[in-house]
Amino acid sequence: MLDSIKDFASWFFVTGDPLIYGADVSIVLASAAIIGVLTYFKKWTWLWKNWLTTVDHKKIGIMYILAALLMLFRGGVDALMMRTQIALPDIKFLHPEHYNQVFTTHGTVMILFMAMPLMFGLFNIIVPLQIGARDVAFPFLNALSFWLFFMGAMLFNLSFVIGGSPDAGWTSYPPLAGLMHNPGVGENFYIWGIQISGIGSLATGINFLVTLIKMRAPGMTLMKMPMFSWSVFATCIIIVLAFPILTVTLALLFLDRFGGAHFFTLDLGGNPMMYINLFWMWGHPEVYIVILPAFGIFSEVVATFSRKRLFGYKSMVFAMLVISVLSFFTWLHHFFTMGSGADINAFFAITTMLIAIPTGVKIFNWLFTMYQGRIRFELPMMWTIAFIPCFVVGGMTGVLLSVAPADFQFHNSYFLIAHFHQVLIGGVVFGYFAGLYYWWPKMFGFKLDHTLGKWAFWFWNIGFYVCFMPQYSLGLMGMTRRISEYSWDTGWAPLNFISTIGAFLMGIAFILQVAQIVKSVFKHKKVSNDPWDARTLEWTTASPAPEYNFAVIPRVRAVDDWWETKERRAKGIADDPQPELEPIHMPKNSAIPIIMSVCWFVAGFGFVFGWWWFYVPGLIGVALCMIARSFSYDTDYYIPVDEIKRTEAAIRGSV
Repeated sequence: MLDSIKDFASWFFVTGDPLIYGADVSIVLASAAIIGVLTYFKKWTWLWKNWLTTVDHKKIGIMYILAALLMLFRGGVDALMMRTQIALPDIKFLHPEHYNQVFTTHGTVMILFMAMPLMFGLFNIIVPLQIGARDVAFPFLNALSFWLFFMGAMLFNLSFVIGGSPDAGWTSYPPLAGLMHNPGVGENFYIWGIQISGIGSLATGINFLVTLIKMRAPGMTLMKMPMFSWSVFATCIIIVLAFPILTVTLALLFLDRFGGAHFFTLDLGGNPMMYINLFWMWGHPEVYIVILPAFGIFSEVVATFSRKRLFGYKSMVFAMLVISVLSFFTWLHHFFTMGSGADINAFFAITTMLIAIPTGVKIFNWLFTMYQGRIRFELPMMWTIAFIPCFVVGGMTGVLLSVAPADFQFHNSYFLIAHFHQVLIGGVVFGYFAGLYYWWPKMFGFKLDHTLGKWAFWFWNIGFYVCFMPQYSLGLMGMTRRISEYSWDTGWAPLNFISTIGAFLMGIAFILQVAQIVKSVFKHKKVSNDPWDARTLEWTTASPAPEYNFAVIPRVRAVDDWWETKERRAKGIADDPQPELEPIHMPKNSAIPIIMSVCWFVAGFGFVFGWWWFYVPGLIGVALCMIARSFSYDTDYYIPVDEIKRTEAAIRGSV
């Protein structure tokens, strides 16, 4: 009996690596600390009522952002471990199998479990406020979307201490990801972690698309919508069209592994190239899913801190919609070298070059907005200015990769690594940092510490260029992706060592940002509702906004309506008379989203190990939650006028 338990434990738990043991200890200590603090301060009821069961879009957004920052730490640690392993030749820090797992989890975590929730967090906090709405279209679905993402992320991250992490790369191409070459459960964790969170992502795309179409304030036509909301609109179109492709692709891969199917094998009519086509039919639009909201953030920040109307509003809208369409016609440039033929390669090379045009339009519009503007170098503007040269270089190298004959040389080299980090860090991460700094006062009522923020800014930027510029040269020198060891005679050691220094500088920058948040939480000054002298509707309400967002739904007259209102007030023009307050209809909290998501986690865990006695109860739990929701009739309430008056009086008294 004891031997059987030992055999099961050695198979079930990841053993034999000191780094994993350290992770085990960290998880246990962190969990114990959280449980201890909640118990000591008697906060379990508060946590359940105010956060775990909330359907308030602002609280859901904050939870998305917290989860994203946690995943940024996880993915960043993976990156530092990889850079340490290849800083110099013949280092034995990570054995090859562990290295494969680390680069797989790094890519997956950063794209799907860091960038996506950080984006969704800003969607949730800002979009309803920016369009003058009191909530999203489907509050219950919004909460369910978050918890599905969170449980999918937790299931995926569980793999590095239980069962073993996936090791076939973040793209998980067959046959390497097939059962024959990858018989462990790591790939199953990959499939089900992404599947569960992907359902939440698709639901979020539908939710915000409907919100933007149906819930804009009176007078806010589509062409009066703020640019960040336009970027969310374009992004949600891509999400709704692209994520079902990923869902089906991973389902087919799981059937290959779990049910002995042959969709992506060379046996019985299957083809691995089918997987690669399907994956990148989702994967390249995914790049634009995470970058388009950053473009919207930069548009808001540039206009605010240049004190000018955004140059070329209509062309910016057109460029975003063109990108959302063209993003579906560029996927094949990810495998020019795989024998598709000259005609097909030429078509996708041209479409890849074409998509650079609307992106270039945006760069020039931001520059023209800043031209002769009264620029203020606050932290959001600093991140925006840092983005422009970084993204231009990333875009230029992307155009180089779009040339099929050149790509035969660059493909799978560190040149490609440098390129996509240039656009994903210099574009996506810098953009979301700008958004976090810009809207932090709206979320919490205070600004983040400026001094520590500047230190973090410079460490991030210097570290970024020190890390990734040498990698272009390494790629041209012949260094390929995903190698864990190399010898001195390659000549790669000096540049790899410099690149590793840059990675650790970015790690220091992240620590400074954590310190910045901690310092600001414990030592801050309350700010006004509009600390940046901004232009859009979210700055008209309190910081942080009350549960109902707006006591009276605003009526919109212009693109930058709040700025126009301030201009009218400066000229002595009185505001329109406000209507009488009325009771406000709001949704009630619900425990079903988190319970259903836990059931999905249980089902996913059962599918990972093929345990029917785990996944059958999990799926039954999901079905029961859906039935319970179908028969839930007491799902909303009204906030009485007296309570609204008290809340508004308290808000006015605190500013």
